[in-house]
Amino acid sequence: MPTTFDPFTLRYDPRGLIPVIAQDAGTSEVLMMAWMNAEAVVRTLETGRVTYWSRSRGAFWVKGETSGHTQRLVEMRVDCDRDCLLLRVEQTGPACHTDRRSCFYTAIRDGHEVVTMAPEA
Repeated sequence: MPTTFDPFTLRYDPRGLIPVIAQDAGTSEVLMMAWMNAEAVVRTLETGRVTYWSRSRGAFWVKGETSGHTQRLVEMRVDCDRDCLLLRVEQTGPACHTDRRSCFYTAIRDGHEVVTMAPEA
């Protein structure tokens, strides 16, 4: 029988944050990594609009609020240690602030950094 989810039972770091991986729900492509606090988890679950915690701004960040490159939550998953989240999302536009589909566009090959995708815009 399923148990009720309580975001406050997650294991946050000393700053009250938990790492989050965003993955395209349709393709399983890893799009980005960001941070959430308990309130961002609650907001994301309540609204379906992915809300992160911006460490640099010290404020909530609703993905796409200014860029239009939104993430709609399809499913939230908790890892076995309860210290990391996986968000399966429907991504509109690029996920990366560099206008690339994914933030993970640099591969290390034979000791060299190789850019694997160009900006979309």
